[in-house]
Amino acid sequence: MTMERRRGPGRPRRAEQRDTHAAIMAAATGLFARRAYDSVSLREVAAAAGVDVATVHHHAGTKADLYQACFARVFAAESEALAGAVASAHEGLRSGPEEAFARLHALLDVFVDFLERVPETTALWLRRWSEPELHAELDDAYSLPLYQAVEEVLIAATDLGLLAEPSPRIAVRSLVWSVHAHVVSPSARGDERIEFRAFVHRWLDRMYRVG
Repeated sequence: MTMERRRGPGRPRRAEQRDTHAAIMAAATGLFARRAYDSVSLREVAAAAGVDVATVHHHAGTKADLYQACFARVFAAESEALAGAVASAHEGLRSGPEEAFARLHALLDVFVDFLERVPETTALWLRRWSEPELHAELDDAYSLPLYQAVEEVLIAATDLGLLAEPSPRIAVRSLVWSVHAHVVSPSARGDERIEFRAFVHRWLDRMYRVG
Protein backbone atom coordinates (compact mmCIF):
# COMPACT_ATOMS: atom_id res chain seq x y z
CA MET A 1 0.00 0.00 0.00
CA THR A 2 1.43 3.37 -0.96
CA MET A 3 0.77 6.57 0.91
CA GLU A 4 0.54 9.96 -0.72
CA ARG A 5 3.03 12.41 0.71
CA ARG A 6 1.22 15.09 2.65
CA ARG A 7 1.79 18.71 1.78
CA GLY A 8 2.83 21.04 4.55
CA PRO A 9 0.33 23.64 5.70
CA GLY A 10 -0.07 26.30 3.04
CA ARG A 11 2.39 24.62 0.72
CA PRO A 12 1.21 24.88 -2.91
CA ARG A 13 0.95 21.85 -5.14
CA ARG A 14 3.56 21.51 -7.87
CA ALA A 15 0.89 22.02 -10.53
CA GLU A 16 -0.15 25.22 -8.79
CA GLN A 17 3.48 26.37 -8.71
CA ARG A 18 3.83 25.69 -12.46
CA ASP A 19 0.60 27.57 -13.17
CA THR A 20 1.75 30.54 -11.08
CA HIS A 21 5.15 30.61 -12.75
CA ALA A 22 3.54 30.43 -16.20
CA ALA A 23 1.18 33.29 -15.33
CA ILE A 24 4.07 35.45 -14.12
CA MET A 25 6.11 34.73 -17.25
CA ALA A 26 3.20 35.46 -19.57
CA ALA A 27 2.42 38.73 -17.76
CA ALA A 28 6.05 39.83 -17.73
CA THR A 29 6.60 38.95 -21.38
CA GLY A 30 3.55 40.97 -22.38
CA LEU A 31 4.61 44.01 -20.35
CA PHE A 32 8.25 43.97 -21.47
CA ALA A 33 7.10 43.52 -25.08
CA ARG A 34 4.96 46.67 -24.85
CA ARG A 35 7.20 48.92 -22.75
CA ALA A 36 10.87 49.60 -22.12
CA TYR A 37 12.64 47.70 -19.36
CA ASP A 38 12.88 50.65 -16.97
CA SER A 39 9.18 51.48 -17.30
CA VAL A 40 7.99 48.05 -16.10
CA SER A 41 7.85 47.35 -12.36
CA LEU A 42 7.57 44.04 -10.56
CA ARG A 43 4.43 45.38 -8.90
CA GLU A 44 2.84 45.74 -12.34
CA VAL A 45 3.93 42.23 -13.28
CA ALA A 46 2.41 40.91 -10.06
CA ALA A 47 -0.87 42.74 -10.70
CA ALA A 48 -1.06 41.45 -14.29
CA ALA A 49 -0.37 37.89 -13.10
CA GLY A 50 -2.86 38.12 -10.23
CA VAL A 51 -0.28 37.50 -7.50
CA ASP A 52 1.64 39.58 -4.98
CA VAL A 53 5.17 40.95 -5.44
CA ALA A 54 6.65 38.44 -3.00
CA THR A 55 5.37 35.62 -5.21
CA VAL A 56 7.01 37.19 -8.25
CA HIS A 57 10.31 37.42 -6.36
CA HIS A 58 9.96 33.80 -5.26
CA HIS A 59 9.41 32.51 -8.79
CA ALA A 60 11.55 34.91 -10.82
CA GLY A 61 14.07 36.67 -8.59
CA THR A 62 14.97 40.24 -9.48
CA LYS A 63 13.51 42.27 -12.34
CA ALA A 64 16.72 41.67 -14.33
CA ASP A 65 16.34 37.92 -13.73
CA LEU A 66 12.73 38.07 -14.87
CA TYR A 67 13.63 40.07 -17.98
CA GLN A 68 16.25 37.51 -18.96
CA ALA A 69 13.80 34.68 -18.28
CA CYS A 70 11.35 36.25 -20.76
CA PHE A 71 13.97 36.07 -23.50
CA ALA A 72 14.93 32.54 -22.47
CA ARG A 73 11.27 31.58 -22.74
CA VAL A 74 10.77 32.84 -26.30
CA PHE A 75 14.22 31.54 -27.31
CA ALA A 76 13.30 28.04 -26.15
CA ALA A 77 10.06 28.16 -28.12
CA GLU A 78 11.75 29.49 -31.26
CA SER A 79 14.59 26.98 -30.99
CA GLU A 80 12.11 24.14 -30.70
CA ALA A 81 10.19 25.43 -33.73
CA LEU A 82 13.29 25.85 -35.91
CA ALA A 83 15.40 22.86 -34.88
CA GLY A 84 13.69 20.31 -37.09
CA ALA A 85 13.62 22.61 -40.11
CA VAL A 86 17.32 23.48 -39.74
CA ALA A 87 18.24 19.80 -39.50
CA SER A 88 16.05 19.01 -42.49
CA ALA A 89 17.70 21.79 -44.51
CA HIS A 90 21.15 20.36 -43.77
CA GLU A 91 20.00 16.89 -44.85
CA GLY A 92 18.47 18.28 -48.05
CA LEU A 93 21.80 19.71 -49.17
CA ARG A 94 22.95 16.18 -50.00
CA SER A 95 20.04 15.65 -52.40
CA GLY A 96 20.80 18.28 -55.03
CA PRO A 97 19.67 21.85 -55.68
CA GLU A 98 15.92 21.26 -56.02
CA GLU A 99 15.59 19.40 -52.75
CA ALA A 100 17.98 21.81 -51.06
CA PHE A 101 15.86 24.80 -52.05
CA ALA A 102 12.65 23.02 -51.10
CA ARG A 103 14.07 22.52 -47.60
CA LEU A 104 15.28 26.13 -47.43
CA HIS A 105 11.81 27.34 -48.39
CA ALA A 106 10.34 25.10 -45.67
CA LEU A 107 12.75 26.58 -43.12
CA LEU A 108 11.70 30.08 -44.18
CA ASP A 109 8.03 29.17 -43.72
CA VAL A 110 8.68 27.78 -40.24
CA PHE A 111 10.40 31.01 -39.21
CA VAL A 112 7.66 33.29 -40.55
CA ASP A 113 4.98 31.01 -39.07
CA PHE A 114 6.60 31.15 -35.65
CA LEU A 115 6.88 34.94 -35.50
CA GLU A 116 3.33 35.40 -36.76
CA ARG A 117 2.11 32.93 -34.12
CA VAL A 118 4.25 34.34 -31.28
CA PRO A 119 4.52 38.08 -32.06
CA GLU A 120 5.75 38.89 -28.54
CA THR A 121 9.10 37.47 -29.68
CA THR A 122 9.41 40.32 -32.18
CA ALA A 123 8.13 42.90 -29.71
CA LEU A 124 10.63 41.83 -27.04
CA TRP A 125 13.56 42.01 -29.42
CA LEU A 126 12.57 45.36 -30.90
CA ARG A 127 12.31 46.80 -27.38
CA ARG A 128 15.69 45.34 -26.51
CA TRP A 129 17.35 46.68 -29.68
CA SER A 130 15.85 50.14 -29.14
CA GLU A 131 18.06 50.35 -26.03
CA PRO A 132 21.32 48.90 -27.39
CA GLU A 133 23.36 49.90 -24.35
CA LEU A 134 21.17 47.77 -22.04
CA HIS A 135 21.28 43.97 -21.68
CA ALA A 136 23.51 43.37 -24.71
CA GLU A 137 24.38 39.96 -23.26
CA LEU A 138 20.92 38.76 -24.28
CA ASP A 139 21.97 38.85 -27.93
CA ASP A 140 24.82 36.42 -27.31
CA ALA A 141 22.61 34.04 -25.36
CA TYR A 142 19.29 34.15 -27.19
CA SER A 143 19.75 35.66 -30.65
CA LEU A 144 23.15 34.73 -32.10
CA PRO A 145 22.73 30.94 -31.69
CA LEU A 146 19.69 30.98 -33.98
CA TYR A 147 21.37 33.29 -36.49
CA GLN A 148 24.43 31.04 -36.56
CA ALA A 149 22.37 27.89 -37.07
CA VAL A 150 20.87 29.30 -40.27
CA GLU A 151 24.17 30.85 -41.38
CA GLU A 152 25.75 27.40 -41.19
CA VAL A 153 23.11 26.04 -43.59
CA LEU A 154 23.87 28.82 -46.09
CA ILE A 155 27.63 28.31 -45.75
CA ALA A 156 27.29 24.55 -46.29
CA ALA A 157 25.07 25.09 -49.34
CA THR A 158 27.55 27.59 -50.77
CA ASP A 159 30.44 25.17 -50.22
CA LEU A 160 28.51 22.54 -52.19
CA GLY A 161 27.89 24.98 -55.04
CA LEU A 162 24.12 24.96 -54.48
CA LEU A 163 23.85 28.67 -53.87
CA ALA A 164 26.07 31.73 -53.79
CA GLU A 165 26.11 33.82 -50.62
CA PRO A 166 29.32 35.69 -49.82
CA SER A 167 27.83 37.29 -46.69
CA PRO A 168 25.57 34.80 -44.86
CA ARG A 169 25.76 36.83 -41.66
CA ILE A 170 24.29 39.89 -43.36
CA ALA A 171 21.78 37.82 -45.34
CA VAL A 172 20.30 36.18 -42.24
CA ARG A 173 20.07 39.42 -40.28
CA SER A 174 18.47 41.23 -43.21
CA LEU A 175 15.83 38.56 -43.52
CA VAL A 176 15.17 38.49 -39.77
CA TRP A 177 14.67 42.25 -39.68
CA SER A 178 12.36 42.05 -42.69
CA VAL A 179 10.17 39.45 -40.99
CA HIS A 180 10.15 41.38 -37.70
CA ALA A 181 9.00 44.50 -39.56
CA HIS A 182 6.26 42.48 -41.24
CA VAL A 183 5.03 41.05 -37.94
CA VAL A 184 4.66 44.44 -36.23
CA SER A 185 3.10 46.18 -39.24
CA PRO A 186 -0.54 47.19 -38.54
CA SER A 187 -1.48 45.87 -41.97
CA ALA A 188 0.26 42.51 -41.52
CA ARG A 189 -2.89 40.45 -41.82
CA GLY A 190 -5.04 38.81 -44.46
CA ASP A 191 -3.91 39.41 -48.02
CA GLU A 192 -0.72 41.18 -46.97
CA ARG A 193 0.44 38.12 -45.08
CA ILE A 194 0.01 36.08 -48.23
CA GLU A 195 1.82 38.72 -50.29
CA PHE A 196 4.69 38.91 -47.80
CA ARG A 197 5.07 35.13 -47.79
CA ALA A 198 5.25 35.13 -51.58
CA PHE A 199 7.82 37.95 -51.45
CA VAL A 200 10.25 36.18 -49.12
CA HIS A 201 10.08 33.04 -51.24
CA ARG A 202 10.84 35.07 -54.39
CA TRP A 203 13.68 36.73 -52.50
CA LEU A 204 15.17 33.37 -51.59
CA ASP A 205 15.07 32.09 -55.17
CA ARG A 206 16.28 35.25 -56.88
CA MET A 207 19.05 35.96 -54.40
CA TYR A 208 20.51 32.51 -54.08
CA ARG A 209 19.76 30.17 -56.95
CA VAL A 210 22.93 29.61 -58.94
CA GLY A 211 22.76 30.30 -62.65
